[in-house]
Amino acid sequence: MDLKLFGEVFVTLLVITDPPGMMPIFLALTGPLPARERNRAAWQAVALALGVIVVFAVAGQTLLDYLHVDLPALQAAGGLLLVLVALELLTGKADDPSQQSTSNIALVPLGTPLLAGPGAIVATMLFVQQADGASDISAIAAAIVAVMLAVWVVLRFSGGIVKILRPGGIEVLTRIAGLLLAAIAVQLIADAIAAFVTQYASLS
Repeated sequence: MDLKLFGEVFVTLLVITDPPGMMPIFLALTGPLPARERNRAAWQAVALALGVIVVFAVAGQTLLDYLHVDLPALQAAGGLLLVLVALELLTGKADDPSQQSTSNIALVPLGTPLLAGPGAIVATMLFVQQADGASDISAIAAAIVAVMLAVWVVLRFSGGIVKILRPGGIEVLTRIAGLLLAAIAVQLIADAIAAFVTQYASLS
């Protein structure tokens, strides 16, 4: 297994899912529930997010072929989407959890779109597109599972973590995650532009 690729996928998805930023939203949505139901909600949210990401990872290539979309276009689109997510993290702009209405908050909005949102889906599809061989695929799969486990641990023990970090610490970690995500987005866009230039230069 390619440990370097594993690290890249793990860090990218971990920054996108932003577990520290998810904690206050998770606690706000599950606050009225007893501890057992809160733990169940954490499992359900992570399981749904994992399923959605895996589906897009497996069917991503087929979807691209059907739509006749090249990888550079997907990279640019993914970069733009990640920029939007990064700006939300950096500015603290987020949807008010109290406005969400659903029969199972673990599935919507926690599982999707907060965990398995467009950023995580596009990033996973990009990594799969660039994978070369079974070792890369196994590294990506292991990283996805590791990220989901990390997210579950944070949600499962979010009550204690919030007491330790306090709102100020969570806000700082969220801003750092936004900065890292913005850098990843810029790199994606730059790579896409370079690929477009190379592609059209070779045609001419």
